[in-house]
Amino acid sequence: MSSITIPILNERTLRIPALKAATHEPHDTRGRRIRDLRISVTDRCNFRCTYCMPKEVFDHDYAFLPHDELLTFEEITRIAKISVGLGVEKIRLTGGEPLLRKGIENLIAMLGEIPGIDLTLTTNGSALKTKAKALKAAGLQRITVSLDSLDDATFRKMNDVDFPVAKVLEAIDAAADAELTPVKINMVVKRGVNDHDVVAMAKRFKGSGHIVRFIEFMDVGATNGWRMDDVIPSAEIVKKISEVLPLEIADAQYTGEVAERWKYVDGSGEIGVISSVTEAFCGTCTRARLSTDGSLFTCLFAQKGYDLKSLLRGGKNDEDIRDAIAAIWQHRSDNYSEIRTAETAGDANARKVEMSFIGG
Repeated sequence: MSSITIPILNERTLRIPALKAATHEPHDTRGRRIRDLRISVTDRCNFRCTYCMPKEVFDHDYAFLPHDELLTFEEITRIAKISVGLGVEKIRLTGGEPLLRKGIENLIAMLGEIPGIDLTLTTNGSALKTKAKALKAAGLQRITVSLDSLDDATFRKMNDVDFPVAKVLEAIDAAADAELTPVKINMVVKRGVNDHDVVAMAKRFKGSGHIVRFIEFMDVGATNGWRMDDVIPSAEIVKKISEVLPLEIADAQYTGEVAERWKYVDGSGEIGVISSVTEAFCGTCTRARLSTDGSLFTCLFAQKGYDLKSLLRGGKNDEDIRDAIAAIWQHRSDNYSEIRTAETAGDANARKVEMSFIGG
């Protein structure tokens, strides 16, 4: 059988058996298909959230990518189209902060022309109020907004750039007015930092049509000072909310859904919890991530990516790139959340890629 040579980011090249041409939707070593592609369009962000881009690291000579190392919109769209041919159904644009990428509406319009995909975007909300209608007009279908507290002092401290919570709430309203719905609101919960605001967050959006998702604090990257003691298990969050606003479990909407769904007993909406620390869902993970510089990562906690940009700019045709992506996926065996310990999280010799580089 012939083989494909794929550059590995900052490492040697990898030679792996080529995919059989008849294979349309590759499965990895655990039988998982590729269904979701998360595309980071910039490694820059105007927030310095302590669990993602702590100021002491990213404001001191951190080497952000020069513009010519970023994938162009045409290159991103090309990878997206090839990935859809391999089974991808959902594309999420991330960052850094994706709304900082100049002309992001043009990229959305280009991706929106790909038939049959669910096109979404995750943002910190800082620029959303003024862009919501343009994003919708360009073809964006839904949006997720990060909001870690309703308490202004806590929120300003967590984003570490003194950005007020009121402006994010205005952005959520603007997204709803633009029909980027249902708006999903992500809250990363860290013990002793913002856990006091969990019930208030649920109350604020109950009955609004929006869906709050409470996310366990994860050891993504190597700069956020993660400790297991800082993690509040999703089961504890559900219990805390349900004591005030009764909840019952809801069925998953599709195989591989990240958030476990809980609906209010009175029928006034739902919340979600994402439990990648205490209840690993590696076994059903269908997500690949395309980094800002064009590397393909097969896990949020990966240590290395596969350099697709070299293939794009090296004259490879779509079939070659398709076979490379499929071969990477077929050899995927990631299950980090199933084997995580305090030791693996802090292993200096197994440095994981930063969340700001490949998105959440």
